[in-house]
Amino acid sequence: MVLMALDHARDFFHFGAIHGFNPLDLATTTPALFLARWITHFCAPTFVFLAGAGAFLSGARGKSPAALSRFLLTRGVWLIVLEWTFVQWAGWTWAVDLHRHFALVIWAIGWSMIALAALVRLPTWAVATCGMAMIFLHNVLDGVRAERLGAWGPWWKILHAGGEVPLGGGHVIGAGYPLVPWVGVMAAGYGFGALLTRPDDERRRWLARLGLAACGAFLALRFSNLYGDAHPWAVQASPWQTAGAFLDCVKYPPSLCYLLMTLGPALLLLACWDRGVPAWARPLLVFGRVPMLFYLLHIPLLHAMAALVMRWQWGRADWLYGVAPAAPPADAGFGLVGTAVAWAVALAVLFFACRWFGAFKRRRRDAWLGYV
Repeated sequence: MVLMALDHARDFFHFGAIHGFNPLDLATTTPALFLARWITHFCAPTFVFLAGAGAFLSGARGKSPAALSRFLLTRGVWLIVLEWTFVQWAGWTWAVDLHRHFALVIWAIGWSMIALAALVRLPTWAVATCGMAMIFLHNVLDGVRAERLGAWGPWWKILHAGGEVPLGGGHVIGAGYPLVPWVGVMAAGYGFGALLTRPDDERRRWLARLGLAACGAFLALRFSNLYGDAHPWAVQASPWQTAGAFLDCVKYPPSLCYLLMTLGPALLLLACWDRGVPAWARPLLVFGRVPMLFYLLHIPLLHAMAALVMRWQWGRADWLYGVAPAAPPADAGFGLVGTAVAWAVALAVLFFACRWFGAFKRRRRDAWLGYV
């Protein structure tokens, strides 16, 4: 979550993001900027995977399959509503647009929960198998083009390919997070949840084995360039650029290599921290106990901070408003240091808000708190 906030601070404050530069473009980026963007790739896969694991643990604590299915369905619908209202209007655009609809990570989590609401009626091994099949096989379909599918083309973009999806009447969905691989990640996470109920030593061995296996599979697939990513790597002009090309896997939609590259180290980190979170990382638990509140607050907070700073520094901030904003001044934006300062300030504000809400949730058992 902290890394996610760094990525979104970059969106609002960094010179390159404001002017549309791709931080992963090896011809124009720097090692520091590349790393600042690449490291945030770990966020979405880990969120979705652990959401699936959390669903399993909820059932393991006594929630019936029917109750779990009902909760996943209603929470999934709620997340989609939030994506298309609060997150889009109060977070990203500061404008109410009833025709253009963002389909980003909260949308993907919402639909993945709706799919999981149906899958939880199956045995755990069957849910895990469905998830792994989606993760490992969806790249087989990379060659299918929506333009060749006629009336089914828009559905293909939503499910697999991504892109602009016209709905008629001027309505458009910007499908940034195609659903099939993300549903697979959540379903695989649900199966993974069963491992978290094993005895301590056995659980830690499995975490380490799975993490190492995922990292090894990534290295083998990526090095071969045979399967698993639509963006082959090649030797570049410098060693760091070659390393960058190797690590620059496709996120939209998430390729098999991308998911192995991110979930493998995440599992290894879980294995390391399973014996206890180190003292320096314990403040992060404040954010982790209330992830939805953190997400809902951090984008409008960063947006407001950017609007104030840009207006103070450049006299206007109109490029931060609306779906089709004005062009920014040619020199607007900050480097990585300025972006990091904004990120740290936002985290400090969010820490106190999340700590208060976490304490509130511990004191109360209201049903609505399960949705925030």
